[in-house]
Amino acid sequence: MSILKEKNRRRLKRHKGIRKKVFGDKEKPRLSVYRSSKNIYCQLIDDTTGNTLASASTLIKDIKDKLPYSGNVEAAKLVGQKIAEEAAKIGITRVVFDRSGYKYHGRVKALADSARENKLVF
Repeated sequence: MSILKEKNRRRLKRHKGIRKKVFGDKEKPRLSVYRSSKNIYCQLIDDTTGNTLASASTLIKDIKDKLPYSGNVEAAKLVGQKIAEEAAKIGITRVVFDRSGYKYHGRVKALADSARENKLVF
C-alpha cells in the first residue's frame, strides 16, 4: 500500500472517532473542514436533518480572485472569514468544530482562528 493511501486511511479512522463525539444541530451546527493539496473547503452542517446550512471554499470567486495559489494558510484565513460571514447572515454564532481527522495546525488552524476572529464561537 502506498504511503499516501495509508495516511488517508489513518485520517479517516481518526475522523470516525471524532464524528462519534461531534454532532451539530440547527442552533449549533457542525463546522466541517476538508483540505486537499490545492484547496480548502468548509461547511456548516445540521446533522439532525443532514442539511448543509452554509459553505465556503477557495473555489468561490471572491477568494479565488484575491490569491494566486489557494492551497496555503492565507487562503485558509480567507475561507474562515467567509464562513463566519455566511453564518452571521443566517443568524448562527455558535458552532461545533470538526477537523475531519486532520492535525490542528497549519491551514486547519488558520481557518479556525480566522472564523473565531470574525465572531464565530467554538
